[in-house]
Amino acid sequence: MGSDGSSATAAYLEHLGDSDVLLLAGPDGGSSPAEARAYLRSRRGGIDDLLVSDRLVAAVFGQGREGDPLMRVSPFLLFAVAVERTVGALASASYVPEWAGVSRRTVLFDAPRLRQFVASPWSRLFLAELLASFSHVASGSVFVATRRGWRRQRFSELDPVRMATLLDVVGEAERPGVLRRLGDIALFLTGVFPDHVARRGFGPVELARLSRSGGLHAGGTAGPHVGGDEDAVVLLEHLGSRWYRAACGALPRPVPQSLAVLGEVAERFGDARRILGLVTERYLFPYRARWFAPGLSDG
Repeated sequence: MGSDGSSATAAYLEHLGDSDVLLLAGPDGGSSPAEARAYLRSRRGGIDDLLVSDRLVAAVFGQGREGDPLMRVSPFLLFAVAVERTVGALASASYVPEWAGVSRRTVLFDAPRLRQFVASPWSRLFLAELLASFSHVASGSVFVATRRGWRRQRFSELDPVRMATLLDVVGEAERPGVLRRLGDIALFLTGVFPDHVARRGFGPVELARLSRSGGLHAGGTAGPHVGGDEDAVVLLEHLGSRWYRAACGALPRPVPQSLAVLGEVAERFGDARRILGLVTERYLFPYRARWFAPGLSDG
């Protein structure tokens, strides 16, 4: 993990439970969680080599093992392993598959650019955190004040339209968090469930609401043309970049490294989406609906 190794390792360990650190550290890490954490913190160069080890991959995704991998380890460790192994495979790739529409894929000779994006441990941590955050999707309702009194407004973390409506009712202190989550939703859906997004599309009212939340028509700023089935993905990619940029811009300075990555993702949203697509293709595809959203699929 280079010069960022120790701080990035500490950030990873914040997400790992006792059984995770024991599994990650292996036999060299001692017999207790405290010893394992101390061992992992002390390793020169960080823990990325452990995350890609055949031993750990076999323990998490091992062929012939029955049951759900999420019954063996925490969501974060599972997705951290998936991201790191995908990055390792990308190191020798000359091209990557690219989503081109419902049930359509093409190839993109842009592997060096993707390698550059995931060279930072903070980018890889961001992607693992993102995936883990959607393993238990939040939904519910909030009460909002209207001219006719209080009314209940439903929301879902996988519904960017309903989530965008929260920007109309939350205070300034909460806006960066909502904007960040909108960016997360856009990146998650376009990276992991692009066919579902394209098939569902957005109606005129939804388009207006999303465009307003992303400032696409403020000050003469136009968004992408939306018409074909693939354009819903294009729109979310465009909006996701704007939401992340707005969230990053609203953070108090100085911005810690773990959040400064939002600015990088805002500028390279398409690269982040392609990496998630690779992770999905290699590790997540059979489990997506079960892990993230029962009933949600590309079918």
